[in-house]
Amino acid sequence: QVHLVESGGGSAQPGGSLRLSCVVSGVTVDRYPMGWFRRVPGKEDEGVSCLDHRDPRYTDSVKGRFTASRDGATSTMYLQMNDLKPEDTALYYCETRCGLFDGDTYYNNYAGVNYRGEGTQVTVFS
Repeated sequence: QVHLVESGGGSAQPGGSLRLSCVVSGVTVDRYPMGWFRRVPGKEDEGVSCLDHRDPRYTDSVKGRFTASRDGATSTMYLQMNDLKPEDTALYYCETRCGLFDGDTYYNNYAGVNYRGEGTQVTVFS
């Protein structure tokens, strides 16, 4: 079975940094396109980043601040979040698909399987 488990969330002040991890078991982390998403109550889930066979992609609001990466040796995907803002407050989760707005273009990469972790909470406040 495939499992995704996120960690690394917490509280941070504006301008601070956090690094999220998504440990993938059951398959290698580079087997599928991998996305980070975030959820805020009352809003639609938002795609944050995408790692697939192309260059990494990010939604506009995090470009230049967030960096996604993955390590095949540990089967882990990361999201380095710098210069955090209060609007980054959300439940962040990883999923075996990509779906985000890159500018005005919606980029979607779905390999036919959909596995998702439970998420890790990020709270940014003064």
